[in-house]
Amino acid sequence: MQKVCVYALSEPNHGSDASSLNTTARKVPGGWILNGQKRWPANSSFADIFVVLACNTSTNQINGFIVNGGAPGLKISKIDNKMSLRVVQNCDILLEDVFVPDDDRLPGANSFQDLVKIYSISPHTIGDTDLTDYVAYIQALSFSRVIVAWISIGIAAGVYDACLRYLGERKQFGAPLAAFQLNQEKLVWLLGWRLYKLHDSGRMTTGQASLGKAWITKKARETVALGRELLGGNGIVTDFHVGKAFCDMESIYTYEGSYEVNVLVAAREITGIASIRPTSRL
Repeated sequence: MQKVCVYALSEPNHGSDASSLNTTARKVPGGWILNGQKRWPANSSFADIFVVLACNTSTNQINGFIVNGGAPGLKISKIDNKMSLRVVQNCDILLEDVFVPDDDRLPGANSFQDLVKIYSISPHTIGDTDLTDYVAYIQALSFSRVIVAWISIGIAAGVYDACLRYLGERKQFGAPLAAFQLNQEKLVWLLGWRLYKLHDSGRMTTGQASLGKAWITKKARETVALGRELLGGNGIVTDFHVGKAFCDMESIYTYEGSYEVNVLVAAREITGIASIRPTSRL
């Protein structure tokens, strides 16, 4: 049976500093009581399972917990009035005394670092549902950044194609506008493909994933902005789709770690020095 799973990490007041989250998990007989808020997890409005990261009040470490959709005390509300990525149902999540059985705490994850670097977790079930596919993370955040990098490539390639068609059809000053070239698209494809091959072979590092996400989204953002510019006033109307891609790219440039945070993660791997000081919970 297939299930929709949500990874609930970001909070209203904690995005880039995700390890400082405020959601708590308090030990009680037979399980845990979760309280707190999450913001932005995509598709939460119809998710079956939530992987919620919370601070263990006993150890002050970040642990992971599996919460069933519809659990008592779990409240979901869709974020309205978004300007971009409107097809994605980002939501606010409120946890009020949500009970999680002991068996539904993620095994082998005793800190934030464990949760973002887990390579495998033993099979896990809720009732008769096998959740191995949902909790067997492979460098969870790093893999997410590879996915975002490829989304950026797709958006840049789409804008490139749209602009190529438009510039071939539209004439100004007696000549088609097709003389203008968008060469940035070629650059992002090369690095994106290399990231995919490294991940597929199990050789991708956290720093490489962060560098790829930062670099590719930056170049894709420039490509899309140039595409909007090439279409002139038509670049902001929905008929040509470039304006929508422009807004979507702004969101993608930020989520799964901002450009600055990902650059510092890559620099930490290069230099061995962390310029972002970890909190005591790491």
